[in-house]
Amino acid sequence: MKSSTTKKLVLTALLMALTIVATMFIRIPLPMGYVNLGDAFVLLSVFILGPVYGTIAGGVGSALADLFGYPTYAPGTLIIKTVMALVAFVIYKLLLKATGKSIVGEIVGGIAGAIIMAFGYFFYETLFFESAGVAIMNVPWNLIQGAIGVIIATAIMRILIATKILDVFQK
Repeated sequence: MKSSTTKKLVLTALLMALTIVATMFIRIPLPMGYVNLGDAFVLLSVFILGPVYGTIAGGVGSALADLFGYPTYAPGTLIIKTVMALVAFVIYKLLLKATGKSIVGEIVGGIAGAIIMAFGYFFYETLFFESAGVAIMNVPWNLIQGAIGVIIATAIMRILIATKILDVFQK
């Protein structure tokens, strides 16, 4: 039991660190800025660790990344990424039970989480900028970032499942 808890804590810290790095340093340039790969690790965290440890890794990791670069976003990011992860996890589990295929849950749960994230930032930025006009311009880019996160998280999950690496962490 203690070994299992230790593994979860270590994996939580690892995924939190990966979320920070992917958010801060792995950027894909777009015409109006960039997208980062942090959402992929928010989703991976919750798919691998479950709702408690996964949301801690994804939500806190994302908020810490913002704290270093965009501190005004950190409180909103903590809430938005936590809700994103929880929604993705609930749908993932429901579809896994219904279909027996984790890929369906990963994709649909990830898409739902990405939509939550994009519109969560819209509402946060509306409060922050005091204008929905500025905030609405970021929704498409956040949706693109979320979609990239879903694709990458699903691809990494396929590798982790195929290589049976996840089995090591669940023992």
